[in-house]
Amino acid sequence: MDARENPARPIVGAGAVVMKDGEVLLIRRGKPPKLGSWSLPGGAQELGETIEDAVVREVLEETGLEVRVIAFLDVIDLIEKEADGIRYHYTLIDYLSEVTGGTLSPGTDAADARFFSLEEALALPLWSETHRIIRLAATRMAEIKDQKNV
Repeated sequence: MDARENPARPIVGAGAVVMKDGEVLLIRRGKPPKLGSWSLPGGAQELGETIEDAVVREVLEETGLEVRVIAFLDVIDLIEKEADGIRYHYTLIDYLSEVTGGTLSPGTDAADARFFSLEEALALPLWSETHRIIRLAATRMAEIKDQKNV
């Protein structure tokens, strides 16, 4: 049994919307929850680790890419219930990030990793919250670029 199933309390998860040249990085999940589905890279925060450090570590572990956190996006609760209680409960903290180095290659917890155009990503059968966060990240990235051009 997965040690994260049927938790006594929520698990804090760090997630990243990694943007590069107008594209967004997605991983195909190699573990539950949402096994086999495309998702944003991320995972559980470790004891003694800041949430932003967790974002950087998780992206590197899952994709081989080094990233820099640009901006906070949102907090989301992922709660999967089952007949006798809660199967999974994650509090996910998502950040907009950009690539600073590394080579794209799926790693731990990821069966695949690749960049998608925004249109391709939003056409995938992703969790509705993932669609929302990708849209939010694209808007935030455009705002940041506009501020730099002022």
